[in-house]
Amino acid sequence: MSQAALERQIRPIYDALDTGSNKSAIQACNKLLKKHPNLSLVKALKALAVVRTNKIEESLPICDEVLASKPTDLDTLNAMMHVLRALGRHTDMVNMFDEAYKRQPTNEDLGAQSFFANVRAGRWKAAQQVATRMHKQFKSDRFIYWSVMSAVLQAKDPSTPPTTRPILFQLAHRLLLTTPVPPTATADRLHLHVTVLRELSLYDEARQLLETTVGKAIVKTSIVVDELRREVAVESGRWKEEGREAARRLVEEKDRNWLEFRSVLDSAFSDIIPGEDIPEPVITQVKETRDLLAGIAEADGRTDRGAALALVELEWRAREKGVSSHSNELLKMLRKYVEKFGDKACCFEDIRQFVAFKGSEDGLRSWVSYLDEHQHSVESATDLQRSINTHKLRRNALTTAELTPDLELERALTYTKQYLSALPLGKELPETELQPADDLILLAAQAFVSTWTLAHDETFLYNAVSALEYALTRSKHSYLIRLHLIRIYRLLGAPSLAWKHYHDMNVKQVQNDTLSHFTLARASTFSLVATGDLQFSQEILESSQIYSSNSSDTADYIVRAFGAEKYSQIPDFISFEERLDNSLQRDLIKIEHVLMRLTHEPIMDVTDTELIELKFIFDRLHFDNRDFDVLLDYQPRVQTSFNEQTLMLGSSPGLGWLMTFLRIYIRVFQQATDIDDTVEDKLLIGDRPKVNETPENKIPLTDRLLTRKPEELAELTKEELSLFEFAMALCDWLGPYHDHARPPAAVVLAEAAKQAEERSGKVTKSSGTSSNGSSSPNGNGHAKKSEPPAVKPPPEVVTRFFDDMAKRFEEVADGKHLPCEVLHVATLTQEALIILVLATMRFKTPAVVKVNKFGGLTGTFKELRTNALAVVKNMAGTLTKLASREDTSEQRKAFVVSCQKLQTCPEFEHDFILGVAKRVGEARKRVMDGVSKGMLKVGQNLP
Repeated sequence: MSQAALERQIRPIYDALDTGSNKSAIQACNKLLKKHPNLSLVKALKALAVVRTNKIEESLPICDEVLASKPTDLDTLNAMMHVLRALGRHTDMVNMFDEAYKRQPTNEDLGAQSFFANVRAGRWKAAQQVATRMHKQFKSDRFIYWSVMSAVLQAKDPSTPPTTRPILFQLAHRLLLTTPVPPTATADRLHLHVTVLRELSLYDEARQLLETTVGKAIVKTSIVVDELRREVAVESGRWKEEGREAARRLVEEKDRNWLEFRSVLDSAFSDIIPGEDIPEPVITQVKETRDLLAGIAEADGRTDRGAALALVELEWRAREKGVSSHSNELLKMLRKYVEKFGDKACCFEDIRQFVAFKGSEDGLRSWVSYLDEHQHSVESATDLQRSINTHKLRRNALTTAELTPDLELERALTYTKQYLSALPLGKELPETELQPADDLILLAAQAFVSTWTLAHDETFLYNAVSALEYALTRSKHSYLIRLHLIRIYRLLGAPSLAWKHYHDMNVKQVQNDTLSHFTLARASTFSLVATGDLQFSQEILESSQIYSSNSSDTADYIVRAFGAEKYSQIPDFISFEERLDNSLQRDLIKIEHVLMRLTHEPIMDVTDTELIELKFIFDRLHFDNRDFDVLLDYQPRVQTSFNEQTLMLGSSPGLGWLMTFLRIYIRVFQQATDIDDTVEDKLLIGDRPKVNETPENKIPLTDRLLTRKPEELAELTKEELSLFEFAMALCDWLGPYHDHARPPAAVVLAEAAKQAEERSGKVTKSSGTSSNGSSSPNGNGHAKKSEPPAVKPPPEVVTRFFDDMAKRFEEVADGKHLPCEVLHVATLTQEALIILVLATMRFKTPAVVKVNKFGGLTGTFKELRTNALAVVKNMAGTLTKLASREDTSEQRKAFVVSCQKLQTCPEFEHDFILGVAKRVGEARKRVMDGVSKGMLKVGQNLP
């Protein structure tokens, strides 16, 4: 067949793949393969279509067949690249491209693709070797830079031993010595040169390179090179030189980059040695810096606030370091700043860190007196913004004596009334714009929350949501108002309302990683998955899509950066990819999803795949990318932040929480399955993730699972800690019995192969397969030579757990605790029941019990399970009663009455408050009733 004819026949396959018509693509491939069975490209395209239909096992033999043919044409190689990346077979992808390049060593395109394949897989050592080989073959300078960049990235890779990193930087330096100095092509080449010199502490060489004619020209036009130049100057101790140069640029070039101001400030205090007297030159330098900044501030006026803010920071640093000669100089600078820029929205955030007046009660009183002198006005947008900043600063300065429920309530109402008075300023704004007074309603909401923390009365939270819901009708696109509502609705046990506001924020892309914690932290507490309501489960899957697309998308960006020689961008891309791939939030919601699946799916269908993935997670070096700062804090500094006040159950799950629950479920799943490390290696399709070179990862997994770290356990609630102790004690007790009864790896692998054949229709399923995956009649695949361990009674932690949780549930269900606390205890008890079932599944098979002489265990299991089911059933009944009290006329009336003071404002009509009350009541009833029904259903459906 001619090439043109082949392209005509393959084009429909490409079109089907591009439009997502994978079945049509498979049919077209089969049709063409009947005529031409040896077309590797068509086989590769078929494998891609099969993978996209999630028929992984069907794609494997097709992949192996194409790889065995050792293709060299780029079309086949690119198609197979997509297939192998989807399967996680990065090693096979690299080997495929390497083999193609070896077969055609004079083909530069294949060489580049081999290099890029290693780049995509993060195999920097191999990439460096390929680039070096290409330079020798094709004599292009860019391949040297590819080699240098690969060596730098290998040195910075977490899996590289620390002792090897200096050697790699020295290798990069030797390679750079073979290139023109200074590099004349791009700023990125210069950036790479200086980066290597900096890592080797060759600061003089770096400085000489930057001060050449070419270097100076690049510094003026490249922000990244200029930033690197500053870092080199600071690390080499050239504070004063950098400060003088920054001062020159501020005066002569009128450069108002904040980095210039920062350099001047750092230089002023660079000679101070902690613990020693302040040198006289420092005092002189601070005075000169003050005069310099004052002159710039005077010249800039209101056009730029950089110099004025730098003056404030200068005085603050001088106070902190004992250099200031005037006790009221900081107060003076703060007053000047507020008077000049108090009508800017950024004013409060600019100076909030400087207004603490530590150790100066007189300074604080003078500051408060100055703020109290302000006459609040909403006559114009400028007056409004100045008033808002004054409120924020005054609230920040509140003392403990000024924080009482009555005073905080009064402040909340004051903020609300001023907000309502300022609304006419935004009446002509289009619907897509925010009201200029929105910050006042946020202040009011935070004051209501503060009142709740002081009075422990949830009715103040009713006032907060009512005020915020009204504000949302005027600023429909305010994400800050929605974030406040999300936090408060979760406290009130109204997750569906919180989820709706989160959904309306229209979170996109990487924001799923930074913001999803607002609605998905401890989401299993509100999960109705057991009743078939998959809302939260679906939300987890949707928010997780960014992680599945990250590796391929970011790898492509890195490849493009290499192709365009944008070396300064590559470390950022890699850092982004690494932080997203190892995201703490990714794995926190993974645990939540596992908990939900266990209440909805057959539990034995969950254990095998989840065990392998959880073990991978356990080895990761996690990055916390969650954004908490987006939730602005206007609470007094003597209080905890608004973020901390509104955290459900008083804490946010973090790395300690994650590692604790990983220990629980890895151990429990290990007891519920027959898969061990040997079996796992045989059944794993993709590559194992790279393990970071950390001391802890070198400890055997069994020992790491038994580790108890106080700092990790401190992140748990009281009930979660009880669950952890229960699960660990249960696994410790049952461990010897599982080890004795577990079938050998050969039996498990044989059974897995047999089941694979059954799924493909090659054989009919035989009877007699045991529930634990063993087809042997004795239940463990071979006769045990040793005597089974003696049956012992369960530890007290296990026997009393459910009774203790029942008592705790009675305490929190007294009507004085928040609904989220009630649901937390109930769902954790349900979780413990599932853990008990998982850990004892192996012994439900009579053959296993009989051959291993474990008859004494079954009676204990029955007793534990009966008690657990009774506790869960009683909790479900109580939740049903609590649900019946919600969404009633009495509940709505109580809600409206609690907002009486808010209703003194005409805008908060009775019907509006009633509508909010109705929605809250409906949401609370739905979740309590749903969790109740789900607990009963879980109890009935457990094997």
